[in-house]
Parts: sequence; structure tokens; C-alpha cells
Amino acid sequence: MVSHSAVQASNALIASSLPSHLVAVFVGATSGIGEATLKQFAKHTREPRVYLVGRSQAAADRIISECKTLTPLGNYTFIKADVSLIRVVDDVCKQIVDREKAVNILFLSAGVIELKTGTSENLDLSLALTIYSRTRFIVNLLPLLQAAPALRRVVTVFAGTKEGPIFPNDFGCDKVSLFNIHSIRGHMCSMIDFSLEAIAKDAPSVSFIHDYPGFVDTGIFEKTSGALASVVRGVSKVSDALFRSRRERYIPIEQSGERHLFLATSARYGPANGEVLGTPLGREVAPARDSCGKVGGGVYVVDENLESASPEVEKLLGQMRQDGMREKVWKHTEGEFNRITGLMRDMEGLIDS
Repeated sequence: MVSHSAVQASNALIASSLPSHLVAVFVGATSGIGEATLKQFAKHTREPRVYLVGRSQAAADRIISECKTLTPLGNYTFIKADVSLIRVVDDVCKQIVDREKAVNILFLSAGVIELKTGTSENLDLSLALTIYSRTRFIVNLLPLLQAAPALRRVVTVFAGTKEGPIFPNDFGCDKVSLFNIHSIRGHMCSMIDFSLEAIAKDAPSVSFIHDYPGFVDTGIFEKTSGALASVVRGVSKVSDALFRSRRERYIPIEQSGERHLFLATSARYGPANGEVLGTPLGREVAPARDSCGKVGGGVYVVDENLESASPEVEKLLGQMRQDGMREKVWKHTEGEFNRITGLMRDMEGLIDS
């Protein structure tokens, strides 16, 4: 476990060990973990350039005002968008590409607990936000990430280390019962991991992290609707009854922001090419194991204690990898992108279909 004091010590080194004018894109930053991490980023960096992508103008105005108090010389741009739609993601990325030559951090935390609700592009809403939209952001902004000096990092917040078998004939969870929550979560986690691995093969200078934040009281259960959200709310209430107070169950939102800033900036999670990027490692912090179980491989699956996945999870992913599941996931994702936009990304980059 990486201690909270080690996290804070690492974050305190950002201003002195990383350059000014870091460029960060926060997707889903108008509430919850994204907002908390953005504020920590503003607090610890020098003259950052930040893009907030979300749906609420009012929330963005409030957050930008608070961030300017923390770092008056920071530059903050809000892009209002419904990122559950792949075509909207493409438009958002074009706006960023037109303005920036490099991006240091891509932080992805948009999501809802709502299955069996479709988007206008015929994707499940929850999977659209958690898997397809995030993958599209990474693909589109990858050239800017690869061009960045000092730090090149992608963090996607979901449920890393909770992986499970993938439904090989139901990638979009169209057939599975929405009451099979744990199996759905495991399926989604493994899809995220293999998507990151597929992209990372051609981006050895970029680090990719899929993390599980633990129980953070973000209010997501109250903000989402649908049958699955109702089930999860019920389970959460029963679980809460086992604790003397919610405080014993949940990680404070500010502390979660600190942890996620650590994920986004610490040299613990280095790229596959061996570069040492990020804040220096403290005495108690060692380089992390990647999703294949080796040190410094570039794609990391991380739990709420900022530790790598268990040997059991590594074994499960390894078995599915041997069965060609990574390639199957990527082929499916390419197919969805091609269906929606007419553009396809193979392992070499974006190509016209």
C-alpha cells in the first residue's frame, strides 16, 4: 500500500520536479473524482493549461473560479459536451488538437451506473461512457500525448483490479441480465485493460493506468437512473448498514483527488520504453507491476491502495490474452467506431475505411 503521507509528499514535488505549463484534459471533471483531481492538479502545478469536458456550464464556472483561486496563472477552458456520443468526442478532440501541440495528462472519469439504456449511436450508455468514449479520446489525442515533454500519462477511473471473464459473444452487454452486476463489471474492466494494451503497443512512451478508486462518496448513485442504478443503490444501503457510519466506509473526496493526482504524476507508473517520467519516487515507493505482471510495462491496473493487480487477476488476463481476447476486443471496438463515424483505427493508427 502506498501511504497517504507518501502520496502527499509526491504531490508536493510536482511544482519543483515537473515543468510549468503542463497541459491536462479532464473528461468528466464537473463533479466527483474528476473535479477533486482537477483541483489538486491546480493546487500543485505551475501555470497549467487545463481543458474541462463535461455537461454542466454552472459547475464548470464554479470549478474554474475555485481553480483560479488556487493557481491564478492557470488557464482553464471548459468544453460543454455529451461525451457518451463518439461523434461528439471527435469534435471535442478536434477543438483541443487545434489549440495544443502536446497533452501531458488525459484524465477520464465520466460515467453513469445505467445499463440497458441506449445512446443515439446504438451503444449502451454506461459502456459508451466507460469504454468506447474513453478509448476514442485516447486514440484521438494519442499524437499529442506522444509529443509531450516531461510527462505522458492516461488515467481512466473505473474498477481496475476487479476484472472478470469477457462475454465473447456479447461485448456490448446486450444479452446479459442487468442483475449480474459483478460479471458485468468484470467484463467491462477486462475490456478496458485490453483496449489500453492494444493502444499501448504503438505508444511505448505513454503510460496508461486503469484504477479502482475504492468507495468514494461522489453521489453517482443519486445522479443516475434506471434499473441497475436502483439495484446498486439498494446494495449500497444494505452495505452501509454494516458500518457504524458512512465515514468508515467511504474515502474522503479530497483524499481521492490526491491519490489520483499521484497516479497522474508519479514516476511509479512509467512508460514501456523505460523513461523515468513524473515526480521522483520516495523511499517507500517502488516502480509498479504492469497488467502482465512485469515491472514498468506501461499499462497498469491499480487498486484503491495504489497497488498493482493481484496474481489471480494477472493470471486471468494472461489466459484471456492467450485466447486472443485482446485482439477480439480491439476488433470489436474498431467495428463500432467504423459503424458510427466511418473512421477506423487499426494497430498502426487512424485510417480512412
